[in-house]
Amino acid sequence: MQTTTISPPDLPESEALFERALDALPGGNSRTTLFVPPHPPYADHGEGCELIDVDGNRLLDLQNNYTTLIHGHANPQIIAAVTEVMASGTCFGLPTRHEIELAEILTSRIAWARHWRFANSGSEAVMMAIRAARAFTGRDQILRFDRCYHGSYESVTAPGARGVPAAVAALSSSATHGDEQQFMEMIAELGDQLACVVIDAMPNRAGLVPASESFMKAVRAETEKRGIVMLQDEVLTYRIALGGLHSTYGVSPDLVTLGKVIGGGFPVGAIGGREEVMAVFDPRGDTPVSHGGTFSANPVTLRAGIEALKLFDQAAVDRLNAMGDSLRKTLASRGWDVTGRGSLIQVHVDDIAALWWRLYGEGILVSGNGLICLSTPMEQGDLDRAAAAFGDNDG
Repeated sequence: MQTTTISPPDLPESEALFERALDALPGGNSRTTLFVPPHPPYADHGEGCELIDVDGNRLLDLQNNYTTLIHGHANPQIIAAVTEVMASGTCFGLPTRHEIELAEILTSRIAWARHWRFANSGSEAVMMAIRAARAFTGRDQILRFDRCYHGSYESVTAPGARGVPAAVAALSSSATHGDEQQFMEMIAELGDQLACVVIDAMPNRAGLVPASESFMKAVRAETEKRGIVMLQDEVLTYRIALGGLHSTYGVSPDLVTLGKVIGGGFPVGAIGGREEVMAVFDPRGDTPVSHGGTFSANPVTLRAGIEALKLFDQAAVDRLNAMGDSLRKTLASRGWDVTGRGSLIQVHVDDIAALWWRLYGEGILVSGNGLICLSTPMEQGDLDRAAAAFGDNDG
C-alpha cells in the first residue's frame, strides 16, 4: 500500500513540551517505543477507554500503553483498591500478603506454574528467567527467534544491536519464528549447549502472527527431550486466555514471564514456573540465584494487579476476544491487511507514521507499529468508531 505522508495536526501544548524535553532528554525521549516522527503528542489524562492529550483532544485509546491497560484508564475499582493500600504505606522492607495472593491467583489460572516471583517490568522478568534457566541447567547458550521482542536485556536483543558486547551476543542464537525445520536443525546442533529456548507464541514485532500448533509442540517436545528450559514470554499475550496463550496450544513450558495486564496499570513483571526450576531462587539453598529489587513485589502494584485479574475473569476474556475478532474481520473486509488473535490486532501498511497521524487526527490512538488492543470499557459503538476512522483501504 502506498500512502501519502500526512503532516501532524496542530498541537501547540505538545510542541512546547517537546521543546522542553529536548533540553533534558536525548531526542526528547525516555521510551523509544513511544516515538512517532516528528515527535509524539503528550498525554494529560485518561477516562475509561479514552485518552485526552494536553491539547484537549479526546482519543479512543486502542494502544492502552502497549496492551497494559486491560480495563482502560482510571478504573474505579482498581483506583479504590490502590487508594486503600496506599493509605497503609507504599512500600516496605518486608514482604506483604499481597504477593502471596497474586501468586495464588496466577497459579489458579496457570496450574503448571507452581511458584512465582515478582519484578518491576517484563524486561526484568525475562532477564531473571534466563538466569534461572542457566542456573538450573548449568548451560549458557540461549536460542531466541528473529524479530521477537523480549525486552531490553542484552541476551535477547536483536543480533547486531548496538551496545551489546560481542561476548554476550555470542551466547545467543536466533532462528526464524515458525520455521519448524530450521528450529529442528538448530536444536540438533546446539541442543547440549542450550540453557533455554525463549519463545512468544504470537510476537508483536514479528507481525502478530500466531504460531502453528505443530511449531509450538515441536519446541516443547525438543526442549523437554534435551533438558532445555522452555521459556514462554506471555508479557503481551497473557490477555488472550486465563491460562496464557500457550494454554490454547495444549503446551506447558518450564518457565513463563508475565507483565502488563497483571499490574493493573503499575510497573510489574512476573516469573512463574515449575517448582524444581524456580527452586534456584530459594534463599534457603546453598547457592541461590539472588534476585532483589527495591520495588519488586511492591504492595501498591500487586494490589492493583489482584483487582485487575479479579475483574478480568473468563467472561471478560471471552467478551474482549470476541470484540477483537469482530473488529479484525471488519477491517479485513474493508481492505486492510490485519493479523492477530482475540483482543490483539495488528494493521500492516507501508507508511505507518502517515496512518498513525491520520488516525490521531480522527480521534483514534494506535501503537506506533500498527498494534491495536482492546479494553473492557469498550462497547460496540467504540468498535464502530474505530472502523469508521480507518475507512476503506483502496491502496
